[in-house]
Amino acid sequence: MSGWNFATVWDGIAEIVPDRDALVCGEQRVTWGRFAERAERLAAWLRQEAAVGAGDKVAIDLTNRPEYLETFYAALKLGAVPANVNFRYQADEVHYVLDNSDAKAVVHGTEFATVVHEALARFPKGTRPVALEAGPAYEAVTAAPSAAGTAAARADGDDLIFLYTGGTTGMPKGVMWRNDDLYRALWASGHPHRPDPPDPLDAARAGKRAATVLPAAPLMHGTGLFSSLSVLAGAGTVVLIDRTGLDAALLWDTVAREHVQLVTIVGDVFARPMLAALEEHPGRWDLSRLRAIQSSGVIFSPQVKRGLIAAIPDLTIVDSLGASEGLGPRHTSDASEENIESATFRVSDRVRVIDPDTGEDVQPGSAVEGLVAMTGNIPVGYYKDPKKSAATFREFGGVRYSVPGDHATVDADGTVRLLGRGSACINTGGEKVFPEEVEGELRKHPSVFDCLVVGVPDERFGERVVALVQVADGCALDEPELAEWCHRTLARYKTPRRFLAVDSLDRSAAGKANYAALRRRAGELLAAEAAPT
Repeated sequence: MSGWNFATVWDGIAEIVPDRDALVCGEQRVTWGRFAERAERLAAWLRQEAAVGAGDKVAIDLTNRPEYLETFYAALKLGAVPANVNFRYQADEVHYVLDNSDAKAVVHGTEFATVVHEALARFPKGTRPVALEAGPAYEAVTAAPSAAGTAAARADGDDLIFLYTGGTTGMPKGVMWRNDDLYRALWASGHPHRPDPPDPLDAARAGKRAATVLPAAPLMHGTGLFSSLSVLAGAGTVVLIDRTGLDAALLWDTVAREHVQLVTIVGDVFARPMLAALEEHPGRWDLSRLRAIQSSGVIFSPQVKRGLIAAIPDLTIVDSLGASEGLGPRHTSDASEENIESATFRVSDRVRVIDPDTGEDVQPGSAVEGLVAMTGNIPVGYYKDPKKSAATFREFGGVRYSVPGDHATVDADGTVRLLGRGSACINTGGEKVFPEEVEGELRKHPSVFDCLVVGVPDERFGERVVALVQVADGCALDEPELAEWCHRTLARYKTPRRFLAVDSLDRSAAGKANYAALRRRAGELLAAEAAPT
């Protein structure tokens, strides 16, 4: 085998601990033995009915349910490539991903059948992916007898996994990870001083297991998927909640019932409702087994971290520097930390902040903005997009780096200060404003439940900074107060000129913001205000 492959590892674990729970979803419990058997039977069906073989693509359009990870496993058994589809996509978007990925099959939820079949109808006959709907048809496939060893021996470390990005800054891009690189990157992210993963089968034979994890973020998002893959690679258990959106009370019910030890989320959009539920129902849940909440992808506000740590004994908050294009270091906070702030990271042999033109390191303490560059085990590139691949995956001094677009400065002591993604950067009067920096300060105000900062066209400045604010329950929007709050810590050009109240920010299921749509929405709200009555 050329390196690690998740399917091969899972096959070995299933032989050693067949009666241990691998997947839990409501009343449904899938042991490791059943996990492997169902994936084997699905792999046989994909090979026979959809002619899926090594290198072919299998798209997954499902919510957080066992079928998602079973399909992922089945594809890898065949040496095929699992590819995620955002379950909120409509027919045009689903068609784009299926077409762009060259999918030969798609496994989808019943609730998405109309959209998926509309997307499939746009393919010429002979090129149309074969569809399998979760439910009775899927259960019949995974219950049918099949020949043992369908293609398990084919699984290889060079086999690919596709992770399509959210597409909020253009059409989705398929990030290509080798199995071995993703396996090693996940290990290194949690064990920075132990670069080589141990044999997971030795641990399984010794009765050891990874944590029980509940991915609150969707499996079609890197945060949810990566944490699940990591825990399954350690013979652990993944607990799933099969519904769209976040029901904080249901989440805590599930954490308490299943003795979950790790919950993975995407920053404040998940953490704030979770904290609000704890504050509304003190003492309702026994969370004594919960050890950590892990987040990546967006800012995790210090005050929310403090609230969660105060509410849950012995909790550790893990904030990860990462993206679909690469996994970086982690920052941990717990009750022993006197002043819990936003996550910070340091330059190292794996993380640099570089001048995008020269590739040279930004000098610590210079206040010069650069781009975060991560090395180690990183993706191959974007599928069928050499231009974007060359822009993101770059080589400096003979070392290959992932440069996803995160802007940052470096303090004199080597601390990296993240500013935000350049794709959302606002240019106002020639000055650059990174929305995430402003959003981080605004979320510290007690009246702000959630917010997003955008640039809207302005005749004088090119763009002006505007904040869309979802206020906390029982609060009202006070623009002068919020402006003064920002002035305390931010340069005046970064302070929003307007604060607009909204009921919802229409984030994606993964908590991501569609800045382009929100810019339009801000412009419409301002135009409505200016219209004569």
